[in-house]
Amino acid sequence: MFCVDPDHPCLPGHFPGQPLVPGVLLLELVAKALRAWRNQRIARVLEAKFVAPLYPGEQAELQLGEKAGRVRFEILRDSQVLARGVIEGAT
Repeated sequence: MFCVDPDHPCLPGHFPGQPLVPGVLLLELVAKALRAWRNQRIARVLEAKFVAPLYPGEQAELQLGEKAGRVRFEILRDSQVLARGVIEGAT
């Protein structure tokens, strides 16, 4: 589980008056999870879909898994998928 602090410095510009967590910050969390799981960095983002917003202060869950030799990720709030994609890792 993770939560992006409402005082995070990237939020005021994304979007003023109605901040939401930018996709690039979510991908950074995916990169950190990949490093912790496999001691790899992201070599390529093959697919990334951001299907629902994550707002500052909300709890979300990041799941990583492997399928057909590729690393898949999902970011969920409760059972709702917020983002999903496929990445390749490298050492």
